[in-house]
Amino acid sequence: MTRAAEGRRIGVVGMGTYLPPEVRTNTDVARDAGVTAEWITERTGVRERHVAGPDEAASDLAAHAVRAAAAAAGIDVSDIGLLVCATSTPDELGPSTACRIQATVGASQAVALDVSAACSGWLFAAKVAHDWLLGSPDIRYAAVVGVEAYSKFLDRTDRGTAVLFADGAAASILAPVDAPHGFAHFGFGSDGTLADRVLIPAGGSRLPASTATIAKGDHHIRMDGRTISRFITEMFPRLITDTLDRAGLGIEDIACVVAHQPNPVALRRIGGELGIPADRLVIVGDEVGNIGAASTPYALAAAAGRHGLRPGDRVLLAVFGAGMTWGGGLLTWSGAPALSAPAVSPEVSPPQPPETEGSPR
Repeated sequence: MTRAAEGRRIGVVGMGTYLPPEVRTNTDVARDAGVTAEWITERTGVRERHVAGPDEAASDLAAHAVRAAAAAAGIDVSDIGLLVCATSTPDELGPSTACRIQATVGASQAVALDVSAACSGWLFAAKVAHDWLLGSPDIRYAAVVGVEAYSKFLDRTDRGTAVLFADGAAASILAPVDAPHGFAHFGFGSDGTLADRVLIPAGGSRLPASTATIAKGDHHIRMDGRTISRFITEMFPRLITDTLDRAGLGIEDIACVVAHQPNPVALRRIGGELGIPADRLVIVGDEVGNIGAASTPYALAAAAGRHGLRPGDRVLLAVFGAGMTWGGGLLTWSGAPALSAPAVSPEVSPPQPPETEGSPR
């Protein structure tokens, strides 16, 4: 890193979210999964989840969110020099979904690439964009979008996955910001020995699609719920503690904790055990379910809008997901607005920059 880059700060200057219009309630899900709506609410805290349409792919959802984030930042999509997409449900195995998004939104000047770290993906992608911007002063704006279309890969009769996973997208525009705003104190990790605990077994080079894989349902999400629950219970506190230690801060110095949203009930329980005040732990999983790589940026947009983040507020970020992967970091808020894209067809004009901070849907 050059001496000039050492003095630069990279932060968030705009947020955008998108949820497809179709909603599946707990009653809808319970009917197929063989449980009751009350069981879903008590075990997960999820009340409803959004579902992409038959002709909507991950890139379509992400394009709405990127347009909204650009509008919130007050820039044109042509100003985006880097576009990083975090997803575990790509349009195709190749090319990158980021290239599909680039073409859809018209970000012709952007370098486009994907990052695959499952539910941790957005923060991993933000670190890529952060370092890219620091090392490439000729690029001013980067779009980082997390998106999932999990509904395409769900077995609706599997209560362990059908009650949790859903579809959605959330994007952030990263750019140089004035100190002390911006990202700091990143930390990441992976444990590939647990890679088979949550995955889509078929469709890749190890188990290509065939009549046999389709018949066995190997293109659906499989999850070892007990192992994942233990992982979250262990990892979430560690991420909070490690991030605070790296920054030399206490929980009282944090305006809010923005984490991945695997299960609102579990998140609230662990947050309480850690002494995080309930009003400082951002929970959005109850209204959208687990939207994977989009969960954390969606929660960050909620913090910017509904929770009224102010310039200078410190946000502790904590992510964890399949792989297994995890990461933490600190973001000092620059006052960026958040904008939700309307759930309409792509032909409708993209959203315009808001005059005041908006809140995600």
